[in-house]
Amino acid sequence: MNLYDSLPDAAPTVFGAEAVAEFSYDVLTVDVPVGSWISALEIARDKLGCTYFDWLSAVDEPGTGFRICAHVASLENHRVRRLLLRTTVPHSAASLPSAVAVYAGAEWHERETFEMFGVTFTDHPHLVPLLLPENFEGHPLRKDFVLAARVAKAWPGAKEPGEAHDPDAPKRRQMLPPGVPDPNDWGPMKGQLPPAPSRPARTPRAAGAAGAAGAARTRARAPRSAVPARSPRARPPSPRRTRPPRRPGKPPPARRAAPARYRKARQASRPRPTRPPRRPRKAPRARPAAPARSPTAR
Repeated sequence: MNLYDSLPDAAPTVFGAEAVAEFSYDVLTVDVPVGSWISALEIARDKLGCTYFDWLSAVDEPGTGFRICAHVASLENHRVRRLLLRTTVPHSAASLPSAVAVYAGAEWHERETFEMFGVTFTDHPHLVPLLLPENFEGHPLRKDFVLAARVAKAWPGAKEPGEAHDPDAPKRRQMLPPGVPDPNDWGPMKGQLPPAPSRPARTPRAAGAAGAAGAARTRARAPRSAVPARSPRARPPSPRRTRPPRRPGKPPPARRAAPARYRKARQASRPRPTRPPRRPRKAPRARPAAPARSPTAR
C-alpha cells in the first residue's frame, strides 16, 4: 500500500500536526504552515513519490494574505496521484523560501508569481521579472491593482440617461467599475478635474407649487374605498336585445360547402354498396370462313 493511499486521514502524521488535508475531485489538498513549506515538498517528492512538478502560483485572498499553491503528481504503476500543497503568507510580509532546490522546474513559476503578486522567494537563483516589461510598475494579479486602461479610456456605461439632450443639466455621480479609482485621485488628471456639479437647491415657491400639484394628483387618484358604493337598485335593468325579423320572401343564406378534403374523408368513411356478381360472358360465335378467291378471278 502506498503512503498516498493513507491520506487525507494520516496528514498530521505525514506532514506534521498543523497540516490539514482533504480529498476532492481526484486531488489531495494539504495546507501546511509557512515553516513547513520546504519539508512538505520534500515529503511529497521522497515519501509519496510525487516526482512530477506541474505548476506553482498564488491567489490573493483579501484580509488573509497570499495563498501559495504547488501542484505535483505521482506516476508510479501507471496511476496518476495528484497532490496540491498550499500555504499562506501575509500581505505585510509576502516572503517564502524557494522550492527550486526540491523541484528545479519551480524556477520560472516563482519568477512569474513574484512579478504578478509581489511574493518574494528567498534563495532563488535568479528572481527577476519574466513576462512584464522592465518599466512596469505594480503587480497585476493583486486585488488592489489599479486598472489604468479603464481610467485612461471612458467606461462604456459612463453616460447617464438624459446627458445627450441637456449637456448643462447637473449629473449624478457616475459609478466606477471594479478596479478603477476616482480620476481626480489617481491618473493623469489627478487634482485637475472640477468637483462633481451639485443639483441646485429648490426655491420655496417651486417647492410650494410642487406640493400643490402633488396634492391635486392625490385627490384625483383617490382610492376606491373613499367613493360611496352605489346601490344595485339604482340602475334599472336594460332591456334584452332581440334580433329583428327577417324580410319576407328572402331565401335563407346558402350553406357553405365543406372543403374538398373533408368531403373525401366523409366519403371514405361511408360504407360502399356491394354490387351483384357479373354474369359470365358468352363465347363469341364462330364466323364461317370466306371462300378462297382465285388469283385470276376479277
